[in-house]
Amino acid sequence: MDDKNKKQALVDDKSKKQVPLRLSASLWKELVSWAEDDFRSLNGQIEYLLNECVKRRGRRAAAPSVEGEGAGESES
Repeated sequence: MDDKNKKQALVDDKSKKQVPLRLSASLWKELVSWAEDDFRSLNGQIEYLLNECVKRRGRRAAAPSVEGEGAGESES
């Protein structure tokens, strides 16, 4: 991969994509509560949980930094 392609790959990885998401009211309430406990926004919490899931499945080496990541974390 040449330098131009490497730079573009880094830019693409750092850009955020918008995804419409439908949640049940009960799941939304649980996620909001969990996000507040971890000092994250709801969006940040969902992104954090998705990154953790992907990381645990071994689909990539490390997740990018997420808003508030590390705050109030505990292994369950």
